[in-house]
Amino acid sequence: MESLLLLVGRLAGLAGLLSCLVAGITRLQDRFYLGGFQLTTLLHLGVALVVVGCFFLLLALTARSRR
Repeated sequence: MESLLLLVGRLAGLAGLLSCLVAGITRLQDRFYLGGFQLTTLLHLGVALVVVGCFFLLLALTARSRR
């Protein structure tokens, strides 16, 4: 169970980081939309994924300390 929480947390964090990087780099190119979505929407998605990843990693840490 703990390894599943770690995997999900890491994957969500990496996906969020990539989403934020894509939004930031695209915005630096003076573009406001990417694939029909505003870049702020993509940035918000990235931040939300990072928060979800942190939550799962925190769950994994607390599960480890309970044993």
